[in-house]
Amino acid sequence: MKHIAVIDIGKTNAKLALVDLPARAEIAVETMPNRVLASGPYPHFDTEAMRGFLGEGLARMQAAHGIDGISVTTHGACAALLAADGSLATPVLDYEHDGPDALRPQYEALRPPFAETGSAALPHGLNLGAQLHWLLATVPGLAERVAQVVTWPQYWGHWLTGVGASDLCSIGCHTDLWNPHAGTFSSLPERLGLAGRIAAPRKPGEVLGLLRAELQAEWGLGPVPVLCGIHDSNASLLPHLLAREAPFAVVSTGTWVVVMAMGARAVKLGPVRDVLVNVNAMGQPVPSARFMGGREYEIIRAGHAPVAGPEDAASVLARGLMLFPSVVADSGPFQGRKASWSTGTRSPAETEVALGYYLALMTAECLEAIGAEGPTLIEGPFSANPWFRDMLAAATGRAALPSPFRTGTAVGAALLFAPSEARTARTEMPEAPDPALLAYAESWRQRVRA
Repeated sequence: MKHIAVIDIGKTNAKLALVDLPARAEIAVETMPNRVLASGPYPHFDTEAMRGFLGEGLARMQAAHGIDGISVTTHGACAALLAADGSLATPVLDYEHDGPDALRPQYEALRPPFAETGSAALPHGLNLGAQLHWLLATVPGLAERVAQVVTWPQYWGHWLTGVGASDLCSIGCHTDLWNPHAGTFSSLPERLGLAGRIAAPRKPGEVLGLLRAELQAEWGLGPVPVLCGIHDSNASLLPHLLAREAPFAVVSTGTWVVVMAMGARAVKLGPVRDVLVNVNAMGQPVPSARFMGGREYEIIRAGHAPVAGPEDAASVLARGLMLFPSVVADSGPFQGRKASWSTGTRSPAETEVALGYYLALMTAECLEAIGAEGPTLIEGPFSANPWFRDMLAAATGRAALPSPFRTGTAVGAALLFAPSEARTARTEMPEAPDPALLAYAESWRQRVRA
């Protein structure tokens, strides 16, 4: 296996990447916005547009480089309800739609406790079980039409192979549908009337099937294998899981900042502060926490390009310029709070630095909540943000390093084809942090915890 095509469906963007597996590097990338359509019964993803984008991209990559296998990674809190003929029984709901909130009291009477699922009660459709409950209750005739429910990576796998499945990572991602400690479905599917209709979870690296003959002909590919697929945060975790010994933590950054701790110290996890238990590619429970950091960055930056330099960081530290939680109030460790600044006077460059510090301090709170220890590896766009990296190292007292992989999700998903080819990671020692960063972090913490 040399060239792996990775379908990477994020909440904001859909991406197709061709990964050179021996080099662990992307050699071709195509992207498109992941559009949400307002037409129809509720906001839903534009699956037809994504199919066209992916098919055309796969044909181009095959012609230019050749494709030896296909892997899929997607965001969580998403599933497709399939009819008996394999078509969508209803459009794929956008988890940010607030429809499920209208039936929250009824759903709460059904959902299992955190001790069973490791899944806290989340707003809108962030609990997949809440989506399914709302759809079955509000879409006429849906309960009779649904033959199979597949999680989001496997919707694309089903399109490619005709084989239905779920994967352990996606079904174990704050869905309320899985018991990560027992490795079985929770009591919820039966309560929803879906017992036997949620596709059985498989390990992400299992071969789901071969590319369907009609798609082979359409795109110029051979009968390449298609893997089951994986939740994107766990795709980011996988390269590190294969390469290093615990303890360590991975911070996956995108629309969501998701922190995951391997070899964490024992702490009491509970259904607060967006703490949850994920399931990794090996089927192991992983203490996790998250907040919508990428969305917060977009809101504050409003499309402005980075302009800050060391002199701006020095000014922020000298002035004590701080952003306090929460820019997106319904996620993260400080839910229900309204964001505020320590002062109304700040330059765009100072805003950039203070925002990086805020995101790092929020991330440090998440890491503390799950008992993270050892070095922190940063995946995704925040890995290139020096203000984020410097403050995260200072706030945790541990090494905070950009991942060696340009895009952890795509490389991680490709590595499912070659998990035995792990590399041994070096041991990192944290550098002595700037005392000014330490003082800033302590002041921020005192103010947000007051």
